[in-house]
Order: sequence, then structure tokens, then C-alpha cells
Amino acid sequence: MATETPLNRTNNTFRRRALIIGLVSASLAGATAMAQTWPAKPISLVVPFATGGTTDVLARALGDSLSKALAQTVIVENKPGAGATLGADLVSRAKPDGYTLLMGAVHHTIAGSVYKNLNYNFQKSFDPVTTVALVPNVLVVNSKTKASGVKELLALAKAANPPLAYGSNGVGTLQHLIGGQVSMSFDTVTPVLPFIQSGALRALAVTTAKRSSALPDVPTMNEAGMQNFDLGTWFGVLAPAGTPKDVIAKLNTEMVKIIRSPEFGKQMAKIGAEPIGDTSEQMKQRIGDDTVRFARLVKEGNITVDR
Repeated sequence: MATETPLNRTNNTFRRRALIIGLVSASLAGATAMAQTWPAKPISLVVPFATGGTTDVLARALGDSLSKALAQTVIVENKPGAGATLGADLVSRAKPDGYTLLMGAVHHTIAGSVYKNLNYNFQKSFDPVTTVALVPNVLVVNSKTKASGVKELLALAKAANPPLAYGSNGVGTLQHLIGGQVSMSFDTVTPVLPFIQSGALRALAVTTAKRSSALPDVPTMNEAGMQNFDLGTWFGVLAPAGTPKDVIAKLNTEMVKIIRSPEFGKQMAKIGAEPIGDTSEQMKQRIGDDTVRFARLVKEGNITVDR
């Protein structure tokens, strides 16, 4: 039986360390090589809502510019259903290689509290890339509703018999939490703006702390007498958890350039969206903060979804 000498022990320790260093170097080299060759094929940007809505409009505007920046096609795929959770579930199970992305929204920070059987955890199953834009919600009534302000609408609703009907974007979405299809509705500015401009709908107030640039004459909910009211709908891009950091960094760099460009800003102004373009960490913090905030609202409102 051979006896290990001090020299042998030193040599063995040196070989083990060299092996570890070699494995780590190979891993880093592989990640760098992927970032250098990515993207080598089309990228799918999944929109968990139907075509024509705010999320879809933002995704297509971003996707067109990103295709040019990366010299690779970005395909927008609509996968609507279950309060935006079906599309999110699809992306959470995709290979984390940067070729399948999610156009997420504030709705996803709510879904985890109201859907009890989700197959993913929004904070753990995705790596944030950047927040694209914030779009105020707006309280609108149809032209036949006899209310010119929020307080008048509240009085009308309390006295109405039968009760006023309202429209919602779906259970488990921000609109489900804050209100209201027939007489009144809360929605993002983008889809209702043409109807407000035509006179088919009347805007009573926006839900953010400051007025919308698309509706400068419409007061905020705070100005209308509803204190401490500050809710908007943000939209942002996420990748499946485990996507190489270099790929996330490259996506963030290219997207932020687009989002902060004058051309993109003009596009957003037309639909009432405020461009953001933050870091991955800032988006992660936004998601965490909203998850906590809406979990509290869901609990206070005793809101549940059977699924």
C-alpha cells in the first residue's frame, strides 16, 4: 500500500484546484461564447393577452425596433387566457436561452395572490429584463351615464336600482381589483383613448399620481377627491429564470436604447404610455414591491379565483 507523502499531497491538491479552475473557466467561456453568438435565430416575444390591447401594442412597437437592433426577427405571439397566466406559464417552462421572452405586466404581480394553483412563481421563475412603459388607468363612463365627475358617479352608483354594471378586463387583473362594462369601466388609456376622443366615452379621472400626457385635461383620482390613489399599469420584458446573464444584459442594453429614443417616445405618446427603460434590478424591485402591495389588497378584499 502506497504511503502519501507531503509532496504527493501537495501535487494532488494542486491538481484538484487546477481541475476546479478549468471547469469554472470552461463554464464562463461557454456563457461568453453564447452571448457573442446570440441571437442566432428568431426570438419569440409572448404576449399573454389578445391582439389589439395595450400589451400587444407595446410588444409590437418594441419588437419591430428590437428586430433591427439585433439583426434578427422578433416574433410576437399572443397567448391569452386566465388573467395573463397562461402565457406566463408557457414562458416559465421555456428553455432559458434568450429565445423565448414574456411581455409581462403588473397583472402578474396580482395573479400569484388570487390564483392558488399556478405552476410558476412570478418572482422566482423569471429574470427581469426591463420595464418598457407605464400606462395610467382611466375611469370612463359611457356617454349616457349622467355623471361628470367621480363623486357624482359614486352618488349615482349608491342610488342606482338596479345596480350599475361595470366592465372588467378579467379576474385577477388590475382592473378587477379597482373597479369597473356597461355604465362604467376602468381600463388602460391606450384602448379607450379613441373612444374618449370621439365622445363615445367620457373620462372622469386617471388613476396615477400625475395626469396623463394623453389626457392632460382629465384630473387624477386624488384631484377628484379620492386620496392616496396611485395605480398604473406597467409592462415589461422578462426571460425564463436561468437565462445567461450576458444575454439579459445585452437585451437590457438594446431595449433601453430603444425605449429612451425620441422615436419610441413619440409612439408611446400617441397611446398614452410613459416610457421607462430601467435596469433589471430596478424591475425586480418593482415586481417585489407590487407583489407585496397587491397581496395586501387581495387579502383585504377577500378576492379569490377558483382554478
